[in-house]
Amino acid sequence: MGHPLRFAIFGAGFWSRFQLGAWRELEGAECVAVYNRTRSKAEALAREFGIPAVYDDPKALLASERLDFVDIVTGVESHEELTCLAAADGIAVICQKPMAPSAAGAEAMVAECHAAGVPLLVHENWRWQVPIRYVSQVLSEGTIGKPFRARVDMISGHPVFKNQPFLRELDQFILMDLGSHILDVGRFLFGEPTSVYCQHRRVRDDIKGENVATVMMNTERDVTVLCEMAYAENHLERECFPQTLIFVEGDRGSVEVTPDYWVRVTTEAGTLARRCPPPRYPWADPGHDIVHASIVPCQANLLAALRDGQPAETTGDDNLKTVRLVFAAYASAGLDAVLKKGPAGRWL
Repeated sequence: MGHPLRFAIFGAGFWSRFQLGAWRELEGAECVAVYNRTRSKAEALAREFGIPAVYDDPKALLASERLDFVDIVTGVESHEELTCLAAADGIAVICQKPMAPSAAGAEAMVAECHAAGVPLLVHENWRWQVPIRYVSQVLSEGTIGKPFRARVDMISGHPVFKNQPFLRELDQFILMDLGSHILDVGRFLFGEPTSVYCQHRRVRDDIKGENVATVMMNTERDVTVLCEMAYAENHLERECFPQTLIFVEGDRGSVEVTPDYWVRVTTEAGTLARRCPPPRYPWADPGHDIVHASIVPCQANLLAALRDGQPAETTGDDNLKTVRLVFAAYASAGLDAVLKKGPAGRWL
Protein backbone atom coordinates (compact mmCIF):
# COMPACT_ATOMS: atom_id res chain seq x y z
CA MET A 1 0.00 0.00 0.00
CA GLY A 2 2.96 2.32 0.49
CA HIS A 3 3.21 5.16 2.97
CA PRO A 4 -0.03 6.48 4.48
CA LEU A 5 -1.33 9.77 3.16
CA ARG A 6 -0.58 12.61 5.57
CA PHE A 7 -3.45 14.94 6.38
CA ALA A 8 -4.40 17.80 8.65
CA ILE A 9 -7.83 18.21 10.17
CA PHE A 10 -9.20 21.74 10.17
CA GLY A 11 -11.65 22.17 13.04
CA ALA A 12 -11.87 20.73 16.56
CA GLY A 13 -15.59 20.95 17.20
CA PHE A 14 -18.36 18.38 17.76
CA TRP A 15 -17.85 16.34 14.58
CA SER A 16 -14.04 16.32 14.44
CA ARG A 17 -13.52 13.47 16.91
CA PHE A 18 -15.93 11.27 14.95
CA GLN A 19 -14.10 12.10 11.74
CA LEU A 20 -10.81 11.13 13.37
CA GLY A 21 -12.29 7.99 14.93
CA ALA A 22 -13.43 6.89 11.47
CA TRP A 23 -10.05 7.65 9.87
CA ARG A 24 -8.45 5.32 12.41
CA GLU A 25 -10.61 2.47 11.11
CA LEU A 26 -8.89 2.74 7.73
CA GLU A 27 -5.38 1.93 6.62
CA GLY A 28 -3.58 4.48 4.51
CA ALA A 29 -4.20 7.83 6.22
CA GLU A 30 -2.41 9.55 9.09
CA CYS A 31 -3.44 12.80 10.79
CA VAL A 32 -0.31 14.84 11.48
CA ALA A 33 -1.74 18.24 12.44
CA VAL A 34 -4.88 19.92 13.71
CA TYR A 35 -5.98 23.53 13.22
CA ASN A 36 -8.61 25.40 15.20
CA ARG A 37 -8.98 29.14 15.65
CA THR A 38 -9.33 28.51 19.41
CA ARG A 39 -5.98 26.88 20.12
CA SER A 40 -7.04 25.23 23.38
CA LYS A 41 -9.65 23.15 21.50
CA ALA A 42 -7.04 22.04 18.99
CA GLU A 43 -4.67 21.10 21.81
CA ALA A 44 -7.36 19.03 23.54
CA LEU A 45 -8.16 17.16 20.33
CA ALA A 46 -4.47 16.58 19.63
CA ARG A 47 -3.96 15.09 23.11
CA GLU A 48 -6.97 12.82 22.70
CA PHE A 49 -5.83 11.43 19.34
CA GLY A 50 -2.05 11.72 19.66
CA ILE A 51 -1.72 14.28 16.86
CA PRO A 52 1.79 15.76 16.94
CA ALA A 53 1.22 19.33 15.71
CA VAL A 54 -1.29 22.05 16.68
CA TYR A 55 -1.98 25.36 14.95
CA ASP A 56 -4.34 28.30 15.33
CA ASP A 57 -3.30 29.76 11.96
CA PRO A 58 -4.18 27.71 8.84
CA LYS A 59 -1.55 29.46 6.72
CA ALA A 60 1.17 28.55 9.22
CA LEU A 61 0.02 24.94 9.18
CA LEU A 62 0.09 24.73 5.40
CA ALA A 63 3.52 26.36 5.29
CA SER A 64 5.00 24.05 7.92
CA GLU A 65 3.50 20.61 7.24
CA ARG A 66 3.99 18.19 4.36
CA LEU A 67 0.44 17.16 3.51
CA ASP A 68 -1.35 15.03 0.95
CA PHE A 69 -4.79 16.39 1.84
CA VAL A 70 -6.76 18.41 4.36
CA ASP A 71 -10.01 17.38 6.02
CA ILE A 72 -12.11 20.50 6.65
CA VAL A 73 -14.56 20.11 9.55
CA THR A 74 -14.99 23.79 10.47
CA GLY A 75 -18.10 25.95 10.32
CA VAL A 76 -19.57 26.37 6.85
CA GLU A 77 -18.64 30.05 6.73
CA SER A 78 -14.91 29.17 6.59
CA HIS A 79 -15.05 26.34 4.01
CA GLU A 80 -14.37 28.47 0.96
CA GLU A 81 -11.41 30.32 2.45
CA LEU A 82 -9.75 27.15 3.78
CA THR A 83 -10.38 25.23 0.56
CA CYS A 84 -8.82 27.97 -1.53
CA LEU A 85 -5.80 28.20 0.80
CA ALA A 86 -5.14 24.47 0.45
CA ALA A 87 -5.74 24.47 -3.30
CA ALA A 88 -3.27 27.32 -3.75
CA ASP A 89 -0.64 25.08 -2.14
CA GLY A 90 -1.55 22.17 -4.41
CA ILE A 91 -3.13 20.14 -1.59
CA ALA A 92 -6.23 17.99 -2.11
CA VAL A 93 -9.32 18.91 -0.10
CA ILE A 94 -12.00 16.91 1.66
CA CYS A 95 -14.71 19.28 2.88
CA GLN A 96 -17.71 18.76 5.11
CA LYS A 97 -21.16 19.53 3.80
CA PRO A 98 -22.69 21.97 3.18
CA MET A 99 -19.87 23.16 0.96
CA ALA A 100 -20.57 26.86 1.41
CA PRO A 101 -23.26 29.23 2.69
CA SER A 102 -24.14 30.16 -0.90
CA ALA A 103 -24.23 28.46 -4.28
CA ALA A 104 -21.77 31.06 -5.57
CA GLY A 105 -19.32 30.16 -2.80
CA ALA A 106 -19.56 26.45 -3.62
CA GLU A 107 -19.04 27.19 -7.32
CA ALA A 108 -15.96 29.25 -6.47
CA MET A 109 -14.52 26.34 -4.44
CA VAL A 110 -15.01 23.94 -7.33
CA ALA A 111 -13.54 26.40 -9.83
CA GLU A 112 -10.52 27.14 -7.60
CA CYS A 113 -9.68 23.46 -7.19
CA HIS A 114 -10.10 22.81 -10.92
CA ALA A 115 -7.78 25.72 -11.70
CA ALA A 116 -5.20 24.43 -9.22
CA GLY A 117 -5.51 20.87 -10.51
CA VAL A 118 -6.30 19.42 -7.08
CA PRO A 119 -9.15 17.09 -6.09
CA LEU A 120 -12.09 18.56 -4.18
CA LEU A 121 -14.09 15.85 -2.41
CA VAL A 122 -17.11 16.37 -0.18
CA HIS A 123 -17.67 14.40 2.99
CA GLU A 124 -21.29 13.46 2.28
CA ASN A 125 -21.72 10.37 4.47
CA TRP A 126 -25.54 10.13 4.71
CA ARG A 127 -25.93 8.10 1.51
CA TRP A 128 -23.47 5.53 2.94
CA GLN A 129 -25.85 4.39 5.69
CA VAL A 130 -26.41 0.63 5.57
CA PRO A 131 -30.20 0.69 4.96
CA ILE A 132 -29.85 3.34 2.24
CA ARG A 133 -27.18 1.34 0.43
CA TYR A 134 -29.47 -1.70 0.55
CA VAL A 135 -32.33 0.30 -0.94
CA SER A 136 -29.96 1.39 -3.72
CA GLN A 137 -29.09 -2.26 -4.36
CA VAL A 138 -32.77 -3.26 -4.51
CA LEU A 139 -33.46 -0.48 -7.02
CA SER A 140 -30.40 -1.32 -9.14
CA GLU A 141 -31.38 -4.98 -9.32
CA GLY A 142 -34.86 -4.06 -10.55
CA THR A 143 -36.54 -6.10 -7.80
CA ILE A 144 -39.52 -3.74 -7.55
CA GLY A 145 -39.55 -2.79 -11.22
CA LYS A 146 -39.49 0.82 -12.29
CA PRO A 147 -39.89 3.24 -9.36
CA PHE A 148 -42.46 5.97 -9.87
CA ARG A 149 -42.96 7.51 -6.42
CA ALA A 150 -40.87 7.79 -3.26
CA ARG A 151 -40.82 9.41 0.15
CA VAL A 152 -37.66 10.19 2.12
CA ASP A 153 -38.29 11.31 5.71
CA MET A 154 -36.09 12.55 8.53
CA ILE A 155 -38.50 13.90 11.14
CA SER A 156 -37.22 13.98 14.70
CA GLY A 157 -37.92 15.37 18.13
CA HIS A 158 -34.25 14.93 19.04
CA PRO A 159 -32.70 17.95 20.86
CA VAL A 160 -30.24 18.67 18.07
CA PHE A 161 -29.41 22.13 19.46
CA LYS A 162 -27.99 20.62 22.66
CA ASN A 163 -24.81 19.28 21.03
CA GLN A 164 -24.69 21.88 18.28
CA PRO A 165 -25.94 25.16 19.79
CA PHE A 166 -24.58 27.17 16.84
CA LEU A 167 -27.46 25.79 14.76
CA ARG A 168 -29.82 28.10 16.66
CA GLU A 169 -28.10 31.10 15.08
CA LEU A 170 -28.32 30.04 11.44
CA ASP A 171 -30.61 32.17 9.30
CA GLN A 172 -31.02 29.16 7.01
CA PHE A 173 -31.13 25.99 9.05
CA ILE A 174 -32.82 22.72 8.19
CA LEU A 175 -32.52 22.82 4.41
CA MET A 176 -28.84 23.73 4.67
CA ASP A 177 -27.99 21.34 7.49
CA LEU A 178 -30.24 18.29 7.07
CA GLY A 179 -31.54 19.06 3.59
CA SER A 180 -28.01 18.82 2.21
CA HIS A 181 -28.11 15.17 3.27
CA ILE A 182 -31.70 14.27 2.45
CA LEU A 183 -31.78 15.92 -0.97
CA ASP A 184 -28.47 14.25 -1.78
CA VAL A 185 -30.05 10.89 -0.91
CA GLY A 186 -32.90 11.77 -3.29
CA ARG A 187 -30.40 12.42 -6.08
CA PHE A 188 -28.41 9.28 -5.26
CA LEU A 189 -31.41 6.94 -5.32
CA PHE A 190 -33.63 8.47 -8.00
CA GLY A 191 -31.49 10.59 -10.32
CA GLU A 192 -31.18 14.31 -10.96
CA PRO A 193 -34.26 16.42 -10.23
CA THR A 194 -35.87 18.32 -13.08
CA SER A 195 -38.31 20.35 -10.96
CA VAL A 196 -38.59 21.30 -7.30
CA TYR A 197 -41.26 22.76 -5.04
CA CYS A 198 -40.62 23.60 -1.38
CA GLN A 199 -42.43 24.88 1.69
CA HIS A 200 -40.65 25.51 4.99
CA ARG A 201 -41.41 27.10 8.35
CA ARG A 202 -40.00 27.90 11.77
CA VAL A 203 -42.01 26.34 14.61
CA ARG A 204 -39.82 27.46 17.52
CA ASP A 205 -39.32 30.96 18.90
CA ASP A 206 -35.75 30.46 20.13
CA ILE A 207 -34.03 29.85 16.77
CA LYS A 208 -33.43 32.03 13.72
CA GLY A 209 -33.87 29.66 10.80
CA GLU A 210 -36.50 27.24 9.54
CA ASN A 211 -36.68 23.85 11.27
CA VAL A 212 -39.40 22.16 9.20
CA ALA A 213 -39.32 21.68 5.43
CA THR A 214 -41.14 19.73 2.73
CA VAL A 215 -39.62 19.36 -0.73
CA MET A 216 -41.19 17.67 -3.74
CA MET A 217 -39.08 16.83 -6.77
CA ASN A 218 -39.58 15.16 -10.12
CA THR A 219 -36.47 13.46 -11.46
CA GLU A 220 -34.99 12.57 -14.82
CA ARG A 221 -35.96 8.94 -14.14
CA ASP A 222 -39.61 10.02 -13.93
CA VAL A 223 -39.86 9.52 -10.16
CA THR A 224 -41.84 11.86 -7.90
CA VAL A 225 -39.87 12.23 -4.66
CA LEU A 226 -41.24 13.81 -1.48
CA CYS A 227 -38.62 14.77 1.12
CA GLU A 228 -39.88 15.67 4.59
CA MET A 229 -37.59 16.88 7.36
CA ALA A 230 -38.00 18.45 10.79
CA TYR A 231 -36.13 19.22 13.99
CA ALA A 232 -39.11 20.64 15.84
CA GLU A 233 -38.29 18.97 19.19
CA ASN A 234 -41.97 18.27 19.66
CA HIS A 235 -43.36 15.04 21.08
CA LEU A 236 -43.42 12.42 18.37
CA GLU A 237 -45.21 9.11 18.39
CA ARG A 238 -42.48 7.47 16.31
CA GLU A 239 -39.02 8.63 17.32
CA CYS A 240 -36.14 6.87 15.62
CA PHE A 241 -33.43 9.55 15.49
CA PRO A 242 -31.26 9.67 13.47
CA GLN A 243 -32.72 7.17 11.02
CA THR A 244 -33.95 8.17 7.58
CA LEU A 245 -37.20 6.44 6.67
CA ILE A 246 -37.87 5.64 3.02
CA PHE A 247 -40.79 4.25 1.02
CA VAL A 248 -40.45 3.58 -2.71
CA GLU A 249 -43.25 2.40 -4.99
CA GLY A 250 -42.37 0.58 -8.20
CA ASP A 251 -44.52 -0.94 -10.90
CA ARG A 252 -43.75 -4.43 -9.56
CA GLY A 253 -43.48 -3.83 -5.83
CA SER A 254 -42.14 -1.58 -3.09
CA VAL A 255 -39.22 -1.18 -0.73
CA GLU A 256 -39.52 0.46 2.68
CA VAL A 257 -37.05 1.46 5.41
CA THR A 258 -38.79 1.41 8.81
CA PRO A 259 -37.60 2.05 12.39
CA ASP A 260 -34.90 -0.16 13.92
CA TYR A 261 -33.17 -0.53 10.54
CA TRP A 262 -35.71 -2.87 8.98
CA VAL A 263 -35.98 -2.88 5.19
CA ARG A 264 -39.04 -4.57 3.69
CA VAL A 265 -39.19 -5.51 0.01
CA THR A 266 -42.67 -6.43 -1.22
CA THR A 267 -43.38 -8.06 -4.60
CA GLU A 268 -45.94 -10.53 -5.90
CA ALA A 269 -43.91 -13.25 -4.16
CA GLY A 270 -44.58 -11.64 -0.75
CA THR A 271 -42.60 -9.50 1.67
CA LEU A 272 -38.95 -10.08 2.48
CA ALA A 273 -37.86 -8.30 5.68
CA ARG A 274 -34.20 -7.74 6.35
CA ARG A 275 -32.65 -5.84 9.24
CA CYS A 276 -29.75 -3.61 8.19
CA PRO A 277 -28.18 -2.29 11.41
CA PRO A 278 -25.01 -0.20 11.35
CA PRO A 279 -21.71 -1.61 12.59
CA ARG A 280 -20.73 -0.54 16.09
CA TYR A 281 -17.55 1.44 16.70
CA PRO A 282 -16.18 2.27 20.17
CA TRP A 283 -15.67 5.94 19.27
CA ALA A 284 -19.23 6.42 17.97
CA ASP A 285 -22.05 7.87 20.04
CA PRO A 286 -24.57 5.00 20.43
CA GLY A 287 -27.36 7.51 19.89
CA HIS A 288 -25.87 8.41 16.49
CA ASP A 289 -24.70 4.95 15.40
CA ILE A 290 -26.34 4.94 11.97
CA VAL A 291 -24.78 8.31 11.07
CA HIS A 292 -21.38 7.84 12.67
CA ALA A 293 -20.92 4.36 11.18
CA SER A 294 -21.56 5.78 7.71
CA ILE A 295 -18.51 8.01 8.04
CA VAL A 296 -16.20 5.00 7.62
CA PRO A 297 -17.32 3.80 4.15
CA CYS A 298 -17.60 7.41 2.99
CA GLN A 299 -14.00 8.09 3.98
CA ALA A 300 -12.89 4.77 2.50
CA ASN A 301 -14.37 5.86 -0.83
CA LEU A 302 -12.66 9.26 -0.67
CA LEU A 303 -9.34 7.76 0.41
CA ALA A 304 -9.42 5.28 -2.49
CA ALA A 305 -9.91 8.22 -4.84
CA LEU A 306 -6.92 10.08 -3.41
CA ARG A 307 -4.62 7.03 -3.11
CA ASP A 308 -5.54 4.95 -6.13
CA GLY A 309 -7.42 7.26 -8.47
CA GLN A 310 -10.64 5.30 -8.06
CA PRO A 311 -13.88 7.23 -8.72
CA ALA A 312 -15.23 9.13 -5.72
CA GLU A 313 -19.00 9.34 -5.35
CA THR A 314 -19.15 12.75 -3.74
CA THR A 315 -16.81 15.05 -5.61
CA GLY A 316 -17.09 18.81 -5.50
CA ASP A 317 -18.69 18.75 -8.95
CA ASP A 318 -21.28 16.20 -7.84
CA ASN A 319 -22.10 17.89 -4.55
CA LEU A 320 -22.44 21.24 -6.31
CA LYS A 321 -25.65 19.80 -7.79
CA THR A 322 -26.95 19.20 -4.26
CA VAL A 323 -25.94 22.71 -3.19
CA ARG A 324 -27.81 24.22 -6.15
CA LEU A 325 -30.83 22.05 -5.29
CA VAL A 326 -30.84 23.28 -1.68
CA PHE A 327 -30.86 26.90 -2.78
CA ALA A 328 -33.45 26.15 -5.47
CA ALA A 329 -35.64 24.82 -2.64
CA TYR A 330 -35.19 28.08 -0.72
CA ALA A 331 -36.02 30.07 -3.85
CA SER A 332 -39.11 27.94 -4.50
CA ALA A 333 -40.36 28.53 -0.97
CA GLY A 334 -39.75 32.26 -1.28
CA LEU A 335 -41.67 32.44 -4.55
CA ASP A 336 -44.24 29.75 -3.62
CA ALA A 337 -43.60 28.35 -7.08
CA VAL A 338 -42.29 25.28 -8.86
CA LEU A 339 -38.79 25.80 -10.24
CA LYS A 340 -37.49 23.87 -13.23
CA LYS A 341 -33.93 23.04 -14.15
CA GLY A 342 -32.66 24.90 -17.17
CA PRO A 343 -29.49 24.69 -19.27
CA ALA A 344 -26.20 23.83 -17.54
CA GLY A 345 -28.04 22.64 -14.44
CA ARG A 346 -29.30 26.10 -13.45
CA TRP A 347 -32.65 26.45 -11.74
CA LEU A 348 -35.21 28.79 -13.30
